[in-house]
Amino acid sequence: MEPAQIVKVDANPNIPAFGPGDTVRVNFRIREGDRERIQAFQGVVIRLSNGNSPAANFTVRRISAGIGIERIFPFFSPLIESLEVTRRGSVRRAKLYYLRGLQGRAARIKEKTLPRRARTQTNT
Repeated sequence: MEPAQIVKVDANPNIPAFGPGDTVRVNFRIREGDRERIQAFQGVVIRLSNGNSPAANFTVRRISAGIGIERIFPFFSPLIESLEVTRRGSVRRAKLYYLRGLQGRAARIKEKTLPRRARTQTNT
């Protein structure tokens, strides 16, 4: 890419804010011969990389037929049709590579709970 092109790259508006530990469904376009279709890939985000640079990407991991599958998606890819956060995960690490060695219940991620709203008491 030329330096002038890098400046013109805009973020994909179809991608909401998310982080490691979140379960996401990525709908992306793939080409099969002369046809183009949308395929969904749902899994846990195990890494965000390169911040806001044009090379920024994220890795999504899922288990399919007992085999772990990881796919890397560039943030600025025009092939990403949409991204939906299905579940927010509560994790203490930025990179969740340790999930590769875990199976079944051990690989579960605790769901992030939203803080309770402060209850206001009105005395009249």
